[in-house]
Amino acid sequence: MSAIAPLRGSAAIPQAQSALEPTPLDACDQAVALLQAHKEAWLAVDIAERIAILSELREGLEGVAEEWVEAACEAKGIERGSGGEGEEWLGGPFTTMRNLRLLIQALKEIADHGRPLAPGPVRTRDNGQLAVKVFPAEIWDKIFYTGFNAEIWLQEGPNSINLSEFQASAYRKKKEGKGAEAKVALVLGAGNVASIGPMDALYKLFVEDQVCVLKMNPVNDYLGPFIERAFKALVSRGYLQVVYGGAEQGIHLCQHAGVDEIHITGSDKTHDAIVYGTGESGRENKANRSPINTRRITSELGNVSPVIVVPGPWSQGDVDFHGTNLASMLTNNAGFNCNATRVILTQESWEKRGALLQRIRDVFKEVKPRRAYYPGAQERFQKFIDAHPEAEQFGRPGEDELPWTLISGVSPQEDEICVNTEAFCSVFSEMPVSAKSTVEYIREAVRLCNEEIWGTLNVSIIIHPKSLKDPAIAEAFDEAIKSLRYGAVAVNHWPALAYGMVTTTWGGYPGHALHDIQSGREVVHNTYMFDRVEKTVVKGPFRVAPKPPWFVTNKNTAAIARRLFYFEAKPSWLKVPGIALATLKG
Repeated sequence: MSAIAPLRGSAAIPQAQSALEPTPLDACDQAVALLQAHKEAWLAVDIAERIAILSELREGLEGVAEEWVEAACEAKGIERGSGGEGEEWLGGPFTTMRNLRLLIQALKEIADHGRPLAPGPVRTRDNGQLAVKVFPAEIWDKIFYTGFNAEIWLQEGPNSINLSEFQASAYRKKKEGKGAEAKVALVLGAGNVASIGPMDALYKLFVEDQVCVLKMNPVNDYLGPFIERAFKALVSRGYLQVVYGGAEQGIHLCQHAGVDEIHITGSDKTHDAIVYGTGESGRENKANRSPINTRRITSELGNVSPVIVVPGPWSQGDVDFHGTNLASMLTNNAGFNCNATRVILTQESWEKRGALLQRIRDVFKEVKPRRAYYPGAQERFQKFIDAHPEAEQFGRPGEDELPWTLISGVSPQEDEICVNTEAFCSVFSEMPVSAKSTVEYIREAVRLCNEEIWGTLNVSIIIHPKSLKDPAIAEAFDEAIKSLRYGAVAVNHWPALAYGMVTTTWGGYPGHALHDIQSGREVVHNTYMFDRVEKTVVKGPFRVAPKPPWFVTNKNTAAIARRLFYFEAKPSWLKVPGIALATLKG
């Protein structure tokens, strides 16, 4: 391996060429002025009207969904009817529609009970910390996601007596007559997953009570007109404005006197440029802890996402399932996800380690390379290949494509690019960990995740149920869930579920200083509107049948995802058989 010492952090992304005309700066000013003029009115909108607005948004989204997905497929070079189309349904209209539906339910419960009613139970952990069950939220979740559950773990403060004081704070303050400061929020949208921008805007509006200007990312600004049409009920009332452009518009809005708060999904490099400035002066400001932008800035900034594979009595079927599971975590969206698998940790002496890696290779050989649509992907890919010329590449990529790439046998040394830097392309690695026992391995893997691997957004741990019958392993596993300093911890499955469930939270582990922001501050989604969140914990069965729609080997993902979207738009028992049949065909 060459002696490359990469900067720690998320990928540095060059600016994309906008598909749409950038919004002139004076028009950006007008958008902010319009929001400033309506921010007090938004605070006065009562719950009944907010529910009516959300209902209009649902109708609007249903009306643009087909065109939305078609545009995304064309932009990313995805064949209609393929698994890639299914990804666009799931990561775009479906998740956004689910968010809208759950917000309506939350507001109805606030009207009736003063707060959203999580399904529970609420349990107090041995350290006094509360863990609240938030999934399955309803009968539909139990049907479509059998065996899956999720909890939100809260930080110190909330307890079983005062929990209601840490929910729906914006609405509680209104009811108590304490009022709230009207604010204009700037949301800097992400360019990879279609639902991120609109859902971040929904969080600002309906959870934090702020009107919002959404600046589309140039990578996927072609989606902006669909969002404007779908969210017309907000746009026409002056509560949401959508603008377009690159760095010029972003800098102008971040420094705008009429913008009170900022939310960014993207890179820690972009975050630091907003907070401290750019170039030498920016570096000096950061070193001196002297931000030039003192607004409240919330953020989700990427991750070198690890997966801890716990050795156990795996059958070949288990190996095949989880090899596919791990490969799917990378291939989704061509690897341009902050929650894509980046480092697989394995016990070096585990007899199934080689078989698991071989299954991953076999899946990569079956899956066609995807268009590397995200700016700078070729350059980032080459940096990893330069550092690891032994990397295994799979497929025959075309001119604008990249091969699936596995770098096995990496170690957590200081200059290891696979540990320090988010690839944000079609590359991931495997790190064998030397340990004398499974318990020792689990503890060391957790230490590596917490102390050596960059980021705190999400982590997975895969463990066979028979392994948990050993009391020592079960104790080590429970301690791992407690100790992993990540905003989302997923057991046996991809942490993207914590993103897509929407009742769960999505964001980095709390406590990052501005000068060491890592995966960011605060959370989004969170339709039960909890304050003081530590992490979301998602658990699922060791194996799932039929094949999950997010598996890259599922042949019917597009049909499943489309049916799930229209179910979320108008839930009905009559639609359940069609979804079940489509799932069985996968």
